[in-house]
Amino acid sequence: MAPDVSIWLVIALALVAANLPFANERLLAVVPLPGRHKALGWRVLELLVWYFVVGAVGMALEKSAGQNYPQGWEFYAVTGALFATLAFPGFVYRYLVRHKK
Repeated sequence: MAPDVSIWLVIALALVAANLPFANERLLAVVPLPGRHKALGWRVLELLVWYFVVGAVGMALEKSAGQNYPQGWEFYAVTGALFATLAFPGFVYRYLVRHKK
């Protein structure tokens, strides 16, 4: 796979995965939880899990293109902040937009 295609694939996957906890009421979009609504704590935990899933996909794509470059804590701090920023539309839709009942 071309490097630019794999980069855009990871970015698109991150955008979808970051908003997935706010788009549905299931845990990891698969497991139904008891009760009617998923609490914010579950959504944040799910966001963290999706961050690691997208990171693993990114590392696999990097490995397929050559060799994985070792990263320091700064890389994970920046990508975590970027992932949280990508989750903003889902958060706004879930908690700040009024929905008709």
